[in-house]
Amino acid sequence: MTHRQTLEALSGLLLGMFVAFLSSTIVSNALPTIIADLHGSQDQYTWVVTATLLASTATTPIWGKFADLFSKKLLVQISLTIFTLGSIAAGFSSSVGMLIGFRAVQGVGLGGLQSLVIIAIAAMISPRERGRYAGPIAAVMSVATVAGPLIGGVIVDTSWLGWRWCFFVGAPLAVIALFLIQRTLNIPLVKRKVSIDYLGAALLAGGVCVLLIWVTLAGNDFAWGSSTSITLVAIGVVLLALMVFVETRVAEPIIPLRLFRDRTTALVIVASIAVGVALFGGAVFLGQYFQIARGYSPTAAGLLSLPMIIGSMVSATVSGQLISKTGKWKNVIVTGAVLMVLGFGLLATIDHETDMVLIGAYLALLGLGLGMTMQNLVLAVQNTVAPGDLGTASSTVTFFRSLGGTVGVSVLGAVLATQVSNLTVSGLAAAGVDSGGSASGAGIGQLNELPPAIAGIVRAAYGDGTARVFLISAVLAVISLITILFIREVPLRSQSGEEMRLDAEQAARAAGGGGAGPVDSPAVDHRDGSRPQAVAGTVPAGERRRD
Repeated sequence: MTHRQTLEALSGLLLGMFVAFLSSTIVSNALPTIIADLHGSQDQYTWVVTATLLASTATTPIWGKFADLFSKKLLVQISLTIFTLGSIAAGFSSSVGMLIGFRAVQGVGLGGLQSLVIIAIAAMISPRERGRYAGPIAAVMSVATVAGPLIGGVIVDTSWLGWRWCFFVGAPLAVIALFLIQRTLNIPLVKRKVSIDYLGAALLAGGVCVLLIWVTLAGNDFAWGSSTSITLVAIGVVLLALMVFVETRVAEPIIPLRLFRDRTTALVIVASIAVGVALFGGAVFLGQYFQIARGYSPTAAGLLSLPMIIGSMVSATVSGQLISKTGKWKNVIVTGAVLMVLGFGLLATIDHETDMVLIGAYLALLGLGLGMTMQNLVLAVQNTVAPGDLGTASSTVTFFRSLGGTVGVSVLGAVLATQVSNLTVSGLAAAGVDSGGSASGAGIGQLNELPPAIAGIVRAAYGDGTARVFLISAVLAVISLITILFIREVPLRSQSGEEMRLDAEQAARAAGGGGAGPVDSPAVDHRDGSRPQAVAGTVPAGERRRD
């Protein structure tokens, strides 16, 4: 593919990614209105968010495995269609239960998009040249993350639209994305006999969902050490243990266990879990800090996070160009991990009176670190695995990062709740108010009903307690840094995933009879029916990449 063809193919993929990220974040500011209109409860409020997160996390590795077995182009289109249909159906919901169900459907499509887009890009572009396109990818993710809550707030505040348009607004963009993908994405279709591990997929999804339900509800609906908690953990562990057993017996496992024997993949997975806990957990409570502790509106809170978003976008672009130029990536990732540690460490010093300019500087520093780390960790894995494992390895890293983020939101939320309760009790005691040693009645939902002086104490407790969340995130960032230091740098390949697969096919044919026919190798069905113009042995790989 020429540079122009690559940009054209990216346009459809990135528009699909933009629709997914926009539709996922657009409901954040609209949820209070939605729950009130549908007469929902606080528990249902949580599940509207959790349903999408559960479904996307559980299905991400399954989509990745399918990408190694079926047409990547078709899978991207299917996942985008599922996501869009789920969004439209959610807009017609007449009850919170119906909304939660359709949000889960959205999550299935989202799980595909967040892994398949990365896999398709890896199939088109070599690791060495992928940095040239890091800027547009980071820009799309950043703009969608910021624009979603802002657009959602405008829609809810516009009387002639209403909250249902938060789910409808992405549909026209999704149709355009599907059209662009059909016209521009021309990854060859690999035809070979496949064996889908349905049992492994079911056990993986079931085990992950049970454990995520446990960490989401424990501490709120039941105690961490209760019989319900122990039962959920036992069921989740048994299901995952059975999944591991099944994966060792099937021909095409959903997550090949051999991936974990590769040093780079194993270390990147550990680093990604820590990054996921720190990133997703920290980001959720950052918005809460701005709104509760500092009194900013949801729209203003979104704008105040811009330093982190801009920092991430700039560093992703610059570091990508640097990696493409030098072919070396480890120093970039190590530098990013160090900046993450510094950013979270500085945020661990904030309280309810910290100067907002300082907080903006800390967030910019954190954003710079995230931009240099997140996608480049995936790049390190894609650069080492075999072409046949490209989709599975990429989605596995994404899966563990999402899993870490889901767990992080729950665990860090429990830490924050405990810290806020303790600080509130101390603040009330200092003000001469006897709380009986408990501040359970002074939660977020009751802030507007409390006397101004008491509400001020609770808000200050949230502001001071958030520092503990960032302190834990800093410790996890240190774990990521240590893990990254042990990753061995491998020179970036100059071939894309498809070029490597074609080389493997040619080698298999040569070994099986000098080109007499494919021997246990896939046949390539190009869109125009032609044979590939460049395979191993005809044009050097480097020249093919440079068109």
